[in-house]
Amino acid sequence: MTPPSTASGRARGLGRLAAALALATALSACGSSGAEADPADGGGAGGPKVVAASTWEAAFARAAGARDVTVIVPPGITHPPDYDPKPSDIAKVAGADFVLYAAFEGFAPKLRSAAGSGAELIELELDNGPAAVESEVTRLGGEFGTAAAARTWLTSFDTVYAAESRKAAAAYRQAGEPPVVAQAFVTWAAEMLGARPVGTYGPQPPTASRVAELAGKKPGLVLDNSAMPGADALSSIEAERVTVVNFPDQNMDLLSVYRSTVRALTTALDG
Repeated sequence: MTPPSTASGRARGLGRLAAALALATALSACGSSGAEADPADGGGAGGPKVVAASTWEAAFARAAGARDVTVIVPPGITHPPDYDPKPSDIAKVAGADFVLYAAFEGFAPKLRSAAGSGAELIELELDNGPAAVESEVTRLGGEFGTAAAARTWLTSFDTVYAAESRKAAAAYRQAGEPPVVAQAFVTWAAEMLGARPVGTYGPQPPTASRVAELAGKKPGLVLDNSAMPGADALSSIEAERVTVVNFPDQNMDLLSVYRSTVRALTTALDG
């Protein structure tokens, strides 16, 4: 998760977007970045058309069984709250059944308003911890009418999460279970190690006094957040560092986040 952004000029930008609605509607006829529908998964023909603020919400939607999923913020943008919407984004929202967003992505409801869309807004709790994933995927499956597909995915999730956690925990034990400091929104990665962080920082960069306090914990591993890096402020602390990426890539696959995170963790611990 990332905090709210106060980027200047967004209101004026959205006003310009509303004026460009006619152009945006025309653009929508040229196609979208949504995934191909798969009727076998309960999200095909007649399934919900979902627009997600970022690949994180999109991955939750696909996990819940939706297959017609379009993303507003392009993959690779590290801080979605600072995204400047475009006229083509209004076109994406205009025909949606659902618009998914997080509290820090206030541009999404504004886009729906600018498009005059009747899409249902759903605010998600973006957290890759297993409890949040199960809760939100189950909720979306109910909203989309794809509950069976959501349950099937959650079974796969349980299997993958357990297997990846075993790998991480084994590497952590082999490394002597070094004390862990984690950015506030990536503590789920520490949980995969079987570690309870001795300290956390963020969402704002840590102050000098907080750095001194964390240094006193003598951590051996620091987990940073790619979307809001703050570990540079901890550079005086000698510890292995792992940058955790919460957002899936363009494949919108939440399971890939756990696999890539565990690869990074085990590499750091082996080192």
